[in-house]
Amino acid sequence: MNINNAVDKPYHIKSFKEIADAPVSALNGISAKDAELLQKAFHIKTVRDLANLKYTKWASAIVALAEEEAVTEEEKAKEILLDDAIEMSFPSSDPISISSGITRIEVPPEMAPAHADHQNSHAPEKSTRK
Repeated sequence: MNINNAVDKPYHIKSFKEIADAPVSALNGISAKDAELLQKAFHIKTVRDLANLKYTKWASAIVALAEEEAVTEEEKAKEILLDDAIEMSFPSSDPISISSGITRIEVPPEMAPAHADHQNSHAPEKSTRK
Protein backbone atom coordinates (compact mmCIF):
# COMPACT_ATOMS: atom_id res chain seq x y z
CA MET A 1 0.00 0.00 0.00
CA ASN A 2 1.28 3.44 -0.86
CA ILE A 3 0.84 5.53 2.29
CA ASN A 4 0.41 8.63 0.13
CA ASN A 5 -2.98 7.25 -0.92
CA ALA A 6 -4.07 7.07 2.71
CA VAL A 7 -3.05 10.52 3.95
CA ASP A 8 -3.44 14.11 2.80
CA LYS A 9 -0.58 15.72 0.88
CA PRO A 10 1.05 17.56 3.86
CA TYR A 11 1.63 14.14 5.48
CA HIS A 12 3.27 12.45 2.47
CA ILE A 13 6.75 13.20 3.83
CA LYS A 14 5.99 12.34 7.47
CA SER A 15 7.11 9.21 9.29
CA PHE A 16 4.58 6.63 10.43
CA LYS A 17 5.02 7.77 14.04
CA GLU A 18 4.26 11.34 13.02
CA ILE A 19 1.19 10.24 11.07
CA ALA A 20 -0.03 8.11 14.00
CA ASP A 21 0.10 11.17 16.25
CA ALA A 22 -1.39 13.50 13.61
CA PRO A 23 -5.00 14.67 13.75
CA VAL A 24 -7.46 12.12 12.36
CA SER A 25 -8.20 14.64 9.59
CA ALA A 26 -4.74 13.78 8.19
CA LEU A 27 -6.36 10.67 6.72
CA ASN A 28 -7.49 11.08 3.14
CA GLY A 29 -11.26 11.54 3.06
CA ILE A 30 -11.74 12.65 6.67
CA SER A 31 -12.57 16.35 6.77
CA ALA A 32 -12.13 18.72 9.69
CA LYS A 33 -15.91 18.44 10.26
CA ASP A 34 -15.66 14.62 10.28
CA ALA A 35 -12.79 14.85 12.76
CA GLU A 36 -14.88 17.11 14.98
CA LEU A 37 -17.74 14.59 14.94
CA LEU A 38 -15.38 11.71 15.76
CA GLN A 39 -14.01 13.78 18.67
CA LYS A 40 -17.52 14.39 20.01
CA ALA A 41 -18.75 10.83 19.56
CA PHE A 42 -15.67 8.79 20.51
CA HIS A 43 -13.09 11.24 21.91
CA ILE A 44 -10.84 10.55 18.91
CA LYS A 45 -8.22 13.18 18.20
CA THR A 46 -5.43 11.32 16.40
CA VAL A 47 -4.96 8.57 13.84
CA ARG A 48 -3.67 6.44 16.72
CA ASP A 49 -6.88 7.07 18.70
CA LEU A 50 -8.94 5.88 15.72
CA ALA A 51 -6.80 2.76 15.29
CA ASN A 52 -7.07 1.94 18.99
CA LEU A 53 -10.82 2.48 19.21
CA LYS A 54 -12.31 -0.78 20.46
CA TYR A 55 -15.06 -0.68 17.84
CA THR A 56 -12.49 -0.38 15.08
CA LYS A 57 -10.57 -3.33 16.52
CA TRP A 58 -13.74 -5.40 16.87
CA ALA A 59 -14.81 -4.65 13.30
CA SER A 60 -11.34 -5.50 11.93
CA ALA A 61 -11.25 -8.78 13.87
CA ILE A 62 -14.75 -9.78 12.75
CA VAL A 63 -13.93 -9.13 9.09
CA ALA A 64 -10.61 -11.01 9.32
CA LEU A 65 -12.31 -14.00 10.96
CA ALA A 66 -15.23 -13.94 8.53
CA GLU A 67 -12.82 -14.29 5.62
CA GLU A 68 -11.33 -17.43 7.22
CA GLU A 69 -14.57 -18.93 8.49
CA ALA A 70 -15.38 -22.42 7.27
CA VAL A 71 -18.53 -23.01 5.29
CA THR A 72 -21.31 -24.47 7.45
CA GLU A 73 -23.16 -27.66 6.55
CA GLU A 74 -26.30 -25.60 5.87
CA GLU A 75 -24.41 -23.34 3.43
CA LYS A 76 -22.94 -26.40 1.68
CA ALA A 77 -26.44 -27.92 1.33
CA LYS A 78 -27.84 -24.67 -0.08
CA GLU A 79 -24.96 -24.46 -2.57
CA ILE A 80 -25.58 -28.04 -3.72
CA LEU A 81 -29.29 -27.36 -4.16
CA LEU A 82 -28.50 -24.21 -6.13
CA ASP A 83 -26.01 -26.08 -8.31
CA ASP A 84 -28.59 -28.81 -8.98
CA ALA A 85 -31.25 -26.25 -9.85
CA ILE A 86 -28.91 -24.47 -12.25
CA GLU A 87 -27.92 -27.78 -13.85
CA MET A 88 -31.60 -28.62 -14.39
CA SER A 89 -32.20 -25.22 -15.97
CA PHE A 90 -28.99 -25.08 -17.96
CA PRO A 91 -27.61 -28.60 -18.50
CA SER A 92 -23.89 -28.91 -19.07
CA SER A 93 -24.63 -30.46 -22.46
CA ASP A 94 -25.88 -27.04 -23.53
CA PRO A 95 -23.01 -25.50 -25.51
CA ILE A 96 -23.75 -22.07 -24.07
CA SER A 97 -23.24 -23.25 -20.48
CA ILE A 98 -19.88 -24.89 -21.20
CA SER A 99 -18.08 -21.60 -21.57
CA SER A 100 -19.32 -18.29 -20.29
CA GLY A 101 -17.32 -16.66 -23.07
CA ILE A 102 -19.66 -18.00 -25.72
CA THR A 103 -22.50 -15.61 -26.35
CA ARG A 104 -23.89 -17.06 -29.55
CA ILE A 105 -23.40 -19.99 -31.87
CA GLU A 106 -21.39 -18.77 -34.86
CA VAL A 107 -22.23 -21.68 -37.17
CA PRO A 108 -25.65 -23.29 -36.97
CA PRO A 109 -25.56 -27.02 -36.31
CA GLU A 110 -26.14 -29.32 -39.23
CA MET A 111 -29.74 -30.27 -39.26
CA ALA A 112 -31.51 -33.16 -40.87
CA PRO A 113 -34.04 -32.20 -43.52
CA ALA A 114 -37.52 -31.95 -42.02
CA HIS A 115 -38.84 -34.88 -44.07
CA ALA A 116 -36.14 -37.16 -42.58
CA ASP A 117 -36.56 -35.89 -39.08
CA HIS A 118 -37.24 -38.63 -36.53
CA GLN A 119 -40.72 -37.24 -35.85
CA ASN A 120 -41.65 -37.65 -39.49
CA SER A 121 -39.67 -40.78 -40.28
CA HIS A 122 -42.77 -42.99 -40.19
CA ALA A 123 -44.62 -40.81 -42.68
CA PRO A 124 -44.87 -42.28 -46.17
CA GLU A 125 -42.73 -40.63 -48.79
CA LYS A 126 -44.62 -38.60 -51.32
CA SER A 127 -44.32 -39.58 -54.91
CA THR A 128 -42.82 -36.97 -57.18
CA ARG A 129 -44.39 -38.60 -60.30
CA LYS A 130 -47.17 -36.88 -62.15
